[in-house]
Amino acid sequence: MNAIAGIKWITNIHRSGTNDRARLLYFWLLFVIQFFIVYPANAWPTYESDSAKIAKDPSYKSAIIEFPNYEYEIHNVGDIGLGITNYGVIGPVSFPKGSNLVYTSSAYILIGGVVGHDTLVSRGRGGDYRELNPDIGEAGAIIRRSILSSSEYFHPEAVSEQDFIVTMTDTLADPDIIGESFYENRPHKPLNISIRLSSYAWSLDYAKDFILLDYLITNVGNLDISDIYIGFTMSANARHNSILDHDHMDYHGFRETIELPPGNCRELDTLNIAWFADDDGESTVDHQWDYLSLRGVIGVQLLRPRPEDIITNFNWITNQYSPRLSPTDDDPYRVFAGYTESPRIDVDNYYQLSHREVDYDQMFTAISHTGEGFMPPPDRELAEQIASGFGGGIIYSFGPFNLAPGDSFPFTMAFVAGENFHVNPWDYENYFDPYRPKIYYNKLDFSDLAENSRWARAVFDNPGVDTDGDGYSGEFCWRYTWRDTTASDPSDSFVIDSIRYFYTGDSIPDFRAMAPPPPPVVRVTPSYGKVVLRWNGQESENTPDYFSGQVDFEGYRVYYGEDNRLTDFVLLASYDIDDYIVHWFDTDNRTWRKISNSAKLDSLQNLQGSEFDPNEYYDQFNYFLDPHTGEIYYFTRQDWNQSDLSNPLGIHKVYPNASPYDSTDVTLEGWRRYYEYEYVIENLEPSKPYYFAVTAFDYGSFQYDVGQLETSPQTNAVREYPLPSADTVEHRGLNVVVYPNPYRIDGGYARAGYENRDRTKSAVWSRRIHFANLPNICTIRIFSIDGDLIKEIKHYNPTGGPESQHEEWNVVSRNTQAVVTGIYIWSVRSEMGEQLGKLVIIK
Repeated sequence: MNAIAGIKWITNIHRSGTNDRARLLYFWLLFVIQFFIVYPANAWPTYESDSAKIAKDPSYKSAIIEFPNYEYEIHNVGDIGLGITNYGVIGPVSFPKGSNLVYTSSAYILIGGVVGHDTLVSRGRGGDYRELNPDIGEAGAIIRRSILSSSEYFHPEAVSEQDFIVTMTDTLADPDIIGESFYENRPHKPLNISIRLSSYAWSLDYAKDFILLDYLITNVGNLDISDIYIGFTMSANARHNSILDHDHMDYHGFRETIELPPGNCRELDTLNIAWFADDDGESTVDHQWDYLSLRGVIGVQLLRPRPEDIITNFNWITNQYSPRLSPTDDDPYRVFAGYTESPRIDVDNYYQLSHREVDYDQMFTAISHTGEGFMPPPDRELAEQIASGFGGGIIYSFGPFNLAPGDSFPFTMAFVAGENFHVNPWDYENYFDPYRPKIYYNKLDFSDLAENSRWARAVFDNPGVDTDGDGYSGEFCWRYTWRDTTASDPSDSFVIDSIRYFYTGDSIPDFRAMAPPPPPVVRVTPSYGKVVLRWNGQESENTPDYFSGQVDFEGYRVYYGEDNRLTDFVLLASYDIDDYIVHWFDTDNRTWRKISNSAKLDSLQNLQGSEFDPNEYYDQFNYFLDPHTGEIYYFTRQDWNQSDLSNPLGIHKVYPNASPYDSTDVTLEGWRRYYEYEYVIENLEPSKPYYFAVTAFDYGSFQYDVGQLETSPQTNAVREYPLPSADTVEHRGLNVVVYPNPYRIDGGYARAGYENRDRTKSAVWSRRIHFANLPNICTIRIFSIDGDLIKEIKHYNPTGGPESQHEEWNVVSRNTQAVVTGIYIWSVRSEMGEQLGKLVIIK
């Protein structure tokens, strides 16, 4: 009996349900075949680990090379947070920013291929088992870049506001570095590949909810790698970070298309996105959403290569069950080594990566899918449990392709987040039925996920851009627009024109985002209960848009907040130019159409006369009939048209008589004084830190169907106390202030927002006693009443800057012990001398 016949024979024994002795024989033969046929002995490398060599010869230890430089970074400029490593691990995924809501545990990349007679898989892993590894030292470090000139990582070759670039390889076999697989029972056999990952994130309003991952895989070995498949395996694990004992009830699924709203060129948008979310959104017991609620959804999408050019697979798995296509003679049922639903060894992992299958969504487990070619569902109790959201994971894979030695293959993924996936807090309880899941499924809202997916695709491959110059710019339909003209012929005053509206690109990657103007650098000058914000707008007002190539600056907005979460910022003031959105009545189709995003007031008055006021024609009932052309329009302000810069109580010019053309009239930093602005904020609570930000925004793009784009307040926010600056303290010799004094454990400081505002620390580590009116450099010491040193704090801000006059003590001693009730002596010593005072702590 040959090997293939033997496999078929024992598989039939297993399926036939014969007695236990036959089943035992089946498993014994499977073991023999696995290790002596699938992995022939002559294919195993002879390898002696470093630890074995050291045991024989201790002097060998000095010759061991350094270990790889493992590093971890977090994308945090947008609203979606994503961990990036240089060893093949991605995640966890958090959303939205600052919420402490996490939707997935770590994801791992898998690359499988055939090398000679071997079927091998390279896995990204965490913990003690890592097949993908970076180089040693700085050569293996994560590279950080940014397009923001204000960033310490600014680089002219950067792609996004936050680039992370990592390189890792699967070329090592040393178990002291790789670790050992419990399931393989053989040393690791490297695939000999190099992987370069470049990940990109933005804070822009339309781009803050996705992150692009661009990979380049290279064959660095001497043998061909054929039939390569790539996959990502990940598990939904939705929870709030403060909840340790969460329910592990999550959903996985795959969405192929979504209907588009009326007025679009197409009826359906193709997504092909794997998604995962909490089962019910975690509402409160009285069915209300709160800060612990998990209303969002996370998606993983393949952007390159195009799905029509490859095979795409989606599988979800639990330890007890996973969907499987019904076996056929050409595609028999496969039993994974370890006898679980999850593959554990290379040949099984490769089978799952390459096996053509797109599973139905998890919540549909309890209903039969045999008509779609799947095996029957599991027993009733297990089916109901899984359909209700009982945990598991997914594998999203694609291929095949081949790599000769030295060849490379690029592919691009997007991690996408969507808001308000769970709409009503009572939907799950009222509508979910494992045997009629479609009712509940239709209550879920995929629209924001789909919109963010569309933008991820647009940034990856810009619609309407002919990147390779072959004359093809993507698929399009026609849209009306208004062409602003200053022609002397009044009959040509308002011209209705048509432009192409592109909804795809040319299939050549661009990685270029339509961005708002760069935000200014904010300088904060504090005093008691007051701060003065200053910024220079030369760069913001003159930088062309990275996407369209146009200078589209519209204005500034000033924000402040008590925390750096986006929802905590409050708008204080704004400035913008006088311009209008133009709406035109299409008489052929009897409908109103927006045809321009920014018609300047002076341009409109140049066309219609100096007395023309667009504010008089503000809606479809109060419209303007062009006397020259007979066309009908109305106008809405692009923003508030708050263009007065002379009011000292608002945003105002610091040098109102300066000229934008005088290159010699500059500030100490070298910026033209014409662009210098100031805003004063008073009546602030001196004992509380605030975040201050100035954003820049544009008027968007009509051609690309984009509204205003504004930088995030989180991008340039400055944290400062409204207290005299350290320079003022030193100049005026101000006395140190310590507060709260006495400090009471039951003082309710956290509840009032003075401590632990982000809710991430335990009470004992979130307490704060503040030292204010400090010089730039000093040493703070806290003593017991007996003179014992409790804590020493080095305050070192030689160049001044935000918070240079302030320091905090967490009420924990230098021995990391919580201090007890009592009277303490504090000392602040600097070049100005030494100040002493008493501090009372009451527990």
